[in-house]
Amino acid sequence: MEEKKFRNTDVVLDIHDKPEPLQWLGLSLQHLFTMFGANVLVPILTGLEPSIALFSSGVGTLLYILITKGAVPAYLGSSFAFISAINALMATQGYPAVAQGIVYAGIVYLIVALVIAKIGSDWINTMLPPVVVGPVIMVIGLGLASTASNQAMYRTLASGESVYDSKYFMVALFTLGITIFFNMYLKGFMSLIPILLGIVSGYVFALIVGIVDLTPVSEAAWFSLPAFQIPFVDYDVSFSLAALTSMAPIAFVTMTEHMGHLMVLSKITKRDFFKSPGLNKTLLADGLSTIIGGFTGGPPTTSYGENIGVLAITKVHSVYVIGGAAVLAILAGFIGKISALILSIPTPVIGGISFLLFGVIASSGLRILIDNKVDYDQKRNLVITSAIMVIGIGGAYLKIGGFELTSMALATVLGIVLNLVLPKHARSEEIQNEVDI
Repeated sequence: MEEKKFRNTDVVLDIHDKPEPLQWLGLSLQHLFTMFGANVLVPILTGLEPSIALFSSGVGTLLYILITKGAVPAYLGSSFAFISAINALMATQGYPAVAQGIVYAGIVYLIVALVIAKIGSDWINTMLPPVVVGPVIMVIGLGLASTASNQAMYRTLASGESVYDSKYFMVALFTLGITIFFNMYLKGFMSLIPILLGIVSGYVFALIVGIVDLTPVSEAAWFSLPAFQIPFVDYDVSFSLAALTSMAPIAFVTMTEHMGHLMVLSKITKRDFFKSPGLNKTLLADGLSTIIGGFTGGPPTTSYGENIGVLAITKVHSVYVIGGAAVLAILAGFIGKISALILSIPTPVIGGISFLLFGVIASSGLRILIDNKVDYDQKRNLVITSAIMVIGIGGAYLKIGGFELTSMALATVLGIVLNLVLPKHARSEEIQNEVDI
């Protein structure tokens, strides 16, 4: 396999390096803790079962690793892009329509993967040059900044209202500070798990200040079988046009997220995943993972920026570590007390960690611009970057009926269009060049 011939010497563990057993467990736990909150939040917000979300994300990630032949260290978790559509379908037609819609979205991925397998992906370099890719990656990181801030500052009341809590923010800042300290000053194996150590330290501090509720942990059973929802077994299926029209188009939105994350991973690992294993393989794997969610009762999936941030900070890119996290997620779906314990991690701890993780993703985009020496004396570069950044970070979105183009997807599409239609030089620059000659 061509990918194995290259060894990135700037990392601790490269993609195909296998860690020692205890090291492996610690590194995989780090990824599990990092993605856990977001992964179970989607089913909580949509009325799905969190334990199934854990199970399906683990199975989907292992399938992704298998299909890509272990070439891409990506973790697939619950996708937030489908929340509005799922809630609307759940309210009008119930879960059977939701499951259908999730499967339809996965099928769209499969169709696009087949098309790309036929026509190739060379067009990507034309449509996504550094001046587009860099800002899009920055948007991926900075667009999540408000999420991290809200997790860090706000406490949710029983009424559902969110209120500012200085104690929460203190926990978040402590978690951020101790994680930075671990990342900068620890040596040996401990230097590889600063995120895990930061979460544990933040959790202990949260216990001390009294914002952790351990009641659900004591009440949870050690073993609990997830309440799987299997079509034609647990419910009847009849065709739903609403499921098709509301869920399938969103797949095109999440594909832009998929490609954005693939860009970040390519940059971090010093590889080109669009060529090997190929965008068709990664889309195929992502689509099948989503279909698994639809057939088991879980949500649609997507690659997680949180885990990409862990890769960038720790310089541990081993796909074995990602696979280990997937296995742990599957097990956590069956062990009630472990799920409850991880669910008890308060949001400011996750928020404090996210300050660092999301910032690292944004910095990767900035590095692309610097490494490729993008010239901002050229007006087209300035225009493209400005439009992508403000629309992507500002939260602008396009909504037509049940179809919604999120801010990140809209910024990406706009950046691609501007890159294709704008001339290399503005008219004023052409005149200035003629004068200089």
